[in-house]
Amino acid sequence: MAFWKKLFGSRDEEKVDYYREGLELMQAGQYHEAVTSFRLALRDNPNDQATAQQIAIAYTRIGLTDEAVRAYRGVLERDPEASGAHYGLAFLLLREGRVAEAVPHLRAFLARPPEGPEARAHVEHARETLAELEASASEPGGA
Repeated sequence: MAFWKKLFGSRDEEKVDYYREGLELMQAGQYHEAVTSFRLALRDNPNDQATAQQIAIAYTRIGLTDEAVRAYRGVLERDPEASGAHYGLAFLLLREGRVAEAVPHLRAFLARPPEGPEARAHVEHARETLAELEASASEPGGA
């Protein structure tokens, strides 16, 4: 990919789009390599929240949950309304059984849900999950 061409001296003078490269690597299931590309993209544009969220997604797919949580929290420190970070963080916290921490992130995601056909399934999943959590919390002996 572009990283390797640049490393080994490609004669291309055009600027490498590390973000696009990272997305392609993610799609190919090469998550470790994608993290490298996304980090290079962040070097070029340190405040790019989309890139930071992609790093968190890659960490999640690799199974590096603690790193993914830290990455999502970093995004939310810079942009408290980043709905994708709220969504990802909520489900990582739920996976760890940290329901009380996850619920506010689900609510924040649903307060400003993304739009579009790709987002619909995520929005519905978040709604259903939040409804289930709230129903179980209201049951006697619930969380």
